[in-house]
Amino acid sequence: MPTNWAVVPICLPTIVRRCHACASDRFHANGKFRVNANHKLLDAWLLALCAVCGDTTKLTVFERTKVRAARPELLDRLHHNDIGLAAELLQDPGVRRRNHIRLDWANAWRLDTGTPRHDRDVVDAAGSPGALPLDVVVRFAARIPVRPVRLIGEGLRLSRAEVERLVAEGGLVSAVRLGGRRSDDFSFTLRKIGHSQTVFDPQGP
Repeated sequence: MPTNWAVVPICLPTIVRRCHACASDRFHANGKFRVNANHKLLDAWLLALCAVCGDTTKLTVFERTKVRAARPELLDRLHHNDIGLAAELLQDPGVRRRNHIRLDWANAWRLDTGTPRHDRDVVDAAGSPGALPLDVVVRFAARIPVRPVRLIGEGLRLSRAEVERLVAEGGLVSAVRLGGRRSDDFSFTLRKIGHSQTVFDPQGP
């Protein structure tokens, strides 16, 4: 059975956008919305505060929308300042493009391995039966761009250099490229490399 890890958000990400009142480019949202009715048309914004000066910026959710066209459940969540809705909207590519923003997920997520973290002995100990191979499936609860090498290192208590060495030696393999960043599910296998062993081939049967 594979081991399941999860990348889980712990708070809303920081919003990257230039502040018009100061030199900052970081804003924090706390789930507050503003809805404005102009006759039969509605505008809705997600509010965010500058991390430095506290100035408020408005991120457009929708504008000039007919009342009858707005979903009642969406309006209810807006009026109740639903922080879950704020999280959903910030992850919506259309909302980010419309408002010309990026997200900074630093310190806004955690890696949940489901059990106490694997000790580095799982990599180094030759004589621990059942420890290896280790098959891990990493699932993302939100589209959080993270470097797989960092995730694996954190989960196994290894440095980035040690993880990269395992990749280079064939002791850590995956069907996906482990360089760069990923925000969708992937899996990897950690094997003990020996002279009489065959490295796991993710493309094999």
